[in-house]
Formats: sequence, structure tokens, C-alpha cells
Amino acid sequence: MRRLPSWLAFLFLVMILLWQGRRWLSAPQTEGNPTFVTDLQKSQQRLVYTRHARCRMACRGVTEAEVEGIWRRGSVNARKSNPADKPCPTWALEGYAADQQHLRIVFATCGNEIKVITCIDLERDYTCSCP
Repeated sequence: MRRLPSWLAFLFLVMILLWQGRRWLSAPQTEGNPTFVTDLQKSQQRLVYTRHARCRMACRGVTEAEVEGIWRRGSVNARKSNPADKPCPTWALEGYAADQQHLRIVFATCGNEIKVITCIDLERDYTCSCP
């Protein structure tokens, strides 16, 4: 098979970089962008726990400190997040607790509150009967 001329490979690389650059530059800094969550993670807003989240946390042995740790230092899983969710955008953040439990915590940004919706252990199945 013949090799592509180097100028053609270079042109292809430049086109990809330009295309990616346009996508990065055009991304709005709004609630639909993970950067919005990063800004919220730095805020001092208090987490509000739903009854369902408390049940899931108890079932999985997850503490409020661990949930807050994921909120502060976790990474956004864009596939599991829904910034268009109504009435509040939802964000799935993932990370490891101090005991190396791999967690996904779903948060909802509702006005001045950050609600903890649910808590999922990504490596172990639990039998919980939560409402």
C-alpha cells in the first residue's frame, strides 16, 4: 500500500485540529457544560439528600463525607448526566471513596440547592429496597 504524501497527512491533521478547536471554543459556559459543575464544586453550597439517596447510601455503606468527596473531586460522566433534565439538571459524578469503593453519585442542581439523588457502587451489586 502506498504511503500518503506527508503534506496530505499534515493537512488532514490540521483539519481535525481546527474542527476540534471550533467545538471547544463554541461550547457555552452554561448549565449544559461540565465546566458549570466544576464551578459549582468549588462553591460552598450545602448538599441536600433525598430520601432515596439516604437509603442507597445506607445500603452501600457510603457516608456523607464520601458523597461530598465525590462532589468536590469526582469527574463528570457526561453519558450518565442530563443537563436538560427537568425540573433540575442532573450530573453523574464518579470517583473513589477513601475505602476504594468506586462510586457514581447523581446530583441535581436546583436553584440554590444541590440535591443528592442516588448513590451507585460501580463494582458491586447490592440488594436494596429503596423507594
